[in-house]
Amino acid sequence: MLYPFKFKPIFKDKIWGGRKIKTVLGMDFGNLPNCGEVWMISGVGGNPSVVTNGFLEGNELNELVEVYMGELVGEKIFARFGNEFPLLIKIIDSNDWLSIQVHPDDELAQKRKIGNGKTEMWYMLDADPEAELISGFNRDIEAETYMQHLEDNKIKDLLNVVHVDKSDVFYIPAGRVHALGPGCLLAEIQQTSDTTYRIYDWDRIDAAGMKRELHAEEALAAIDFSKTVDYKTAYESELNKTTPLIESPYFITRLIDADKPVLKNINELDSFVVYMVVEGNCILKYEEGEIGMKLGETVLVPASLGNIIIEPNGKSKLLEIFIDAARI
Repeated sequence: MLYPFKFKPIFKDKIWGGRKIKTVLGMDFGNLPNCGEVWMISGVGGNPSVVTNGFLEGNELNELVEVYMGELVGEKIFARFGNEFPLLIKIIDSNDWLSIQVHPDDELAQKRKIGNGKTEMWYMLDADPEAELISGFNRDIEAETYMQHLEDNKIKDLLNVVHVDKSDVFYIPAGRVHALGPGCLLAEIQQTSDTTYRIYDWDRIDAAGMKRELHAEEALAAIDFSKTVDYKTAYESELNKTTPLIESPYFITRLIDADKPVLKNINELDSFVVYMVVEGNCILKYEEGEIGMKLGETVLVPASLGNIIIEPNGKSKLLEIFIDAARI
């Protein structure tokens, strides 16, 4: 019988990364000078998540999908995505501005033969008082205006800058120009893709004295030049309720805010479910056992598991992430 899986974190040294993944979340990233990202669940080629608990310890995630198919991810999801796990779950610590960037949608990615597009969302685990990010344009613009500002090193004048607080939620569809600023610690949920087009990198120099590669031409066809009214996702959570955050064709994300046990029926979704603790800690109980979870820890619950109980230690918050099989 399958059971909830924990995976070995995959730590990523980034030029803009910090230390909060260690100091706030307690994850040891070893001798890396900093850690910009930790991939909690990944089916990305070359970066496979490896199980750390139970009788399947040591197995890679995509190997499990190949063996257990719909039992693990859901029948319709397996039929659509095959052996590749369809989501990438990360935690990001931005100690400096990330590059201003954009991701292609599925249509452009397939045309360019680079796999999936990349739609993503962010949930802020923590934020410094002055933390900001960029999401989209502050006006409707034409491609010519954009290119002129890019050439004149004035691209930020066109961009929508947003103040960030803890627990804020942002949906970043493919095509939206964006960048995280310093002081953000967040969970990122995205399609399984590692394609990023860097538009501008703040004239930054790496440790070798080099500027990072930019992709201005590749990005042009990916960009949505329209202004969006609501860049931040509005929601109101209620204690001991499950609150919808994001509902998209690529993933559904909900917030569980609880101080007493919460019962969940996984079977009815026909999808795997990912839980990530974003506040406090808890125990996830299932028929054959239980698994402890602390801040930042992430567990993959197989589609076939049936009922689980989330038992908070005091007050806890978790993200609940799955794919709507009806939209496949």
